[in-house]
Amino acid sequence: MPSRHFAISLDGALVNAHELRSELLAQGPLIDTNTDAELLLRWIERSCERKYWRHGLPADYEAIFRELDDLIDGAISALLLDKNGDLVAYRNRSGLRPLETMRASNGLLLFASENCAFAGLEGESQQLLPGSIQRVDAKTGGSVDHTLNSRGCKAKLCAYETLYLGSPNTSVEGHSHRQTRHKIGLALGRIVAERVQADPLLIPPIVSSMPNTGGPYADGLFDSLAEQGVLAERSDVVATQFLERTLLGKPRTRESRIAQKYRVSEPAVAKRTIIVVDEALIRGETSQAVTTMLLAAGAKAVHWAIGSPPIVAPHYYGMGIDTLDELAFWQALKRLPPELRAQCLRFHRMDPPALKIIESSIATAIQAATITYLPFRALVSILANRLEGIDLSPFTLEMPTPAGRQRAARNLEAFLAALPANPRLRSAS
Repeated sequence: MPSRHFAISLDGALVNAHELRSELLAQGPLIDTNTDAELLLRWIERSCERKYWRHGLPADYEAIFRELDDLIDGAISALLLDKNGDLVAYRNRSGLRPLETMRASNGLLLFASENCAFAGLEGESQQLLPGSIQRVDAKTGGSVDHTLNSRGCKAKLCAYETLYLGSPNTSVEGHSHRQTRHKIGLALGRIVAERVQADPLLIPPIVSSMPNTGGPYADGLFDSLAEQGVLAERSDVVATQFLERTLLGKPRTRESRIAQKYRVSEPAVAKRTIIVVDEALIRGETSQAVTTMLLAAGAKAVHWAIGSPPIVAPHYYGMGIDTLDELAFWQALKRLPPELRAQCLRFHRMDPPALKIIESSIATAIQAATITYLPFRALVSILANRLEGIDLSPFTLEMPTPAGRQRAARNLEAFLAALPANPRLRSAS
């Protein structure tokens, strides 16, 4: 996002964008602030003008970003380039979005969201710490780190980075996303094996991943079935026509893109049972569309194996999930009688029978034979030695920032109040 003075590249989102915009409007008219990147750019420009430029002083980026870090709530990693060619790399104190840097052997200083971008290069990479900036001088190429927050924030990387957004080739503190996802597939396979063995099939099922993200999960699940003596075939029968993600955007736009994006191999699936492995089931739109395609192509039955627990939380930090109502979990909850809702409102603490109730309700809604979620306890076990560094709010509704917690509480209260004969709000605790 360019301006007369700066260009900015942003990963993440602001939760309190409305408050920041209101503060800027109080100082004067605003133009081009439709996105969070534009909003941050205008705030930095005005701060520079008010405190430095009008007095003939160079901008003090450490002071500017310290004030910004105290002001904003959300998940932000950004690169700011000024008109002199100086660069400021910034990661806000929540640490939800990653930012990696590498000093290559040829002296170049590189920045990227993930360290897989540095593959094949010689040099040492490291994460930019939460609540800090790294300023790079255009003339000398030298860089200086500045800690913005005296409390010393520890990274709490969003779970979506590990499970979905991050490249499989990315590693965080020595753990590659590919290895983590394969381990999840192994754990998921042990649950699926019990269900397959309880209903033996004459023809081995096909284990297929959802393209681009589900591969390591499906490989792990297939390996797990083999270890337990369950015959299956590993073959990807779902393909994509383009790489663009279909999670963001308005409902009609998403539905249209989903219909255009996915194709199934009709000869391969005819009269076969298909186990589709995916990293998450969020709204259920993609799962439903792919299930319909597979059944229309002649599949005998479609089972879904999901490499995460149920997604119960909106995501205000860059995933475009703004309400509870759009999530498959909450749509399933609406369909349950009041006496069963309280069991499921325990979220990550719900007992296995309650999880099966949710699985069955969502499976019926998308015309799948079954849905198998990874239990929260299994995810915690796999991530046990690094839980402090991962934000699990998608599965717990325990938001990682103050504004996020307030917004989620309002969202939950409004949703439950709209339910007929709804359980008490305290049943979610």
